[in-house]
Amino acid sequence: MNNDLIFLPVLAHILLVFMLYIYLGRVKTRAVKEGNVDRQKASLNPKAWPEYVVKVSNNLANQFESPILFYMLSVIYYLTNHVNSILVIIMGIYVLTRYLHAYIHVTSNYVPYRYKFFLIGVLILLVLTLWLILKFIGL
Repeated sequence: MNNDLIFLPVLAHILLVFMLYIYLGRVKTRAVKEGNVDRQKASLNPKAWPEYVVKVSNNLANQFESPILFYMLSVIYYLTNHVNSILVIIMGIYVLTRYLHAYIHVTSNYVPYRYKFFLIGVLILLVLTLWLILKFIGL
C-alpha cells in the first residue's frame, strides 16, 4: 500500500477548514451589510457578532482542537511505516465525523447530535492511539 494515502483524510480535513473560513467570511459580510453587528465592538469581542456568525467562528476554532491529535497520529503512523488500508479508512471516517459535526454546528446546532459525532471522532482517535501504542510495544 502507498503510505502517502494516509494524507488523503488529512487533506480532506484541511479542505473543511478552508470551506469554514470562506463561509465565515460570507456570514460576517452578511452581518455587516445587514447592520447586525457593531464593528467596533466586534473587533475586540468575537461574541459581539450575531449568533449565526458565532456558530461558524466557534466551529472553526473546534477544527484546531481534537484534529491536532489526528494530524499528529497521521504523521506518526506515516513516519513509523504503520499505514494500511484499514487505517486510511478509519481516518476517513474520523474526517467524516468532523464534517458532520461542522454541518450540525453551523446549521441547527442541535447539541445532542453534534456531541454524538464529536464523541465518535474522539473515540476513533483514542482507538488509533492505543493501536499505535500496541504496535510500538510489539503486540
